Amino acid sequence: MIHYSLRCEPAGHGFDGWFRSGADFEAQAGRGLLECPICGSADVAKALMRPAVSTSERAVAPLREGTAMVGAPPEMAEMVSRLQEMAREVRAKADYVGAGFADEARRIHYGEVEERQIYGEASNRDVHALLEEGIAAIPLPPLPEDKN
Repeated sequence: MIHYSLRCEPAGHGFDGWFRSGADFEAQAGRGLLECPICGSADVAKALMRPAVSTSERAVAPLREGTAMVGAPPEMAEMVSRLQEMAREVRAKADYVGAGFADEARRIHYGEVEERQIYGEASNRDVHALLEEGIAAIPLPPLPEDKN
């Protein structure tokens, strides 16, 4: 296994990736299978990294849990933790409607179906259209565990 430090090009978020080989990384990147666990961008590249060399005086430090946050400022780790808690609460109290979120939100708003709390997926364009129609919709960023 090969360990690479990766980063997304638009925002520069750093995260770790493990691959069977360098060719495996290139194949996955070429097919658009790699995404930033913080912002969801598929524009991912290898980051500059120093080699992890073990010596008798100093062993390589083990990776922390949640390796996507390695190197992130403590404030970002706290923000992700709060977003994870909010996502758990939403999932516990609302109905999942999947990719039909925008349509179901409209049906609820216009009184076509019973009012209830929902969550699901919507494109940025759909969320913008909902907001223009006066329909409350709060997009949540993708979380690291959503990509697994």
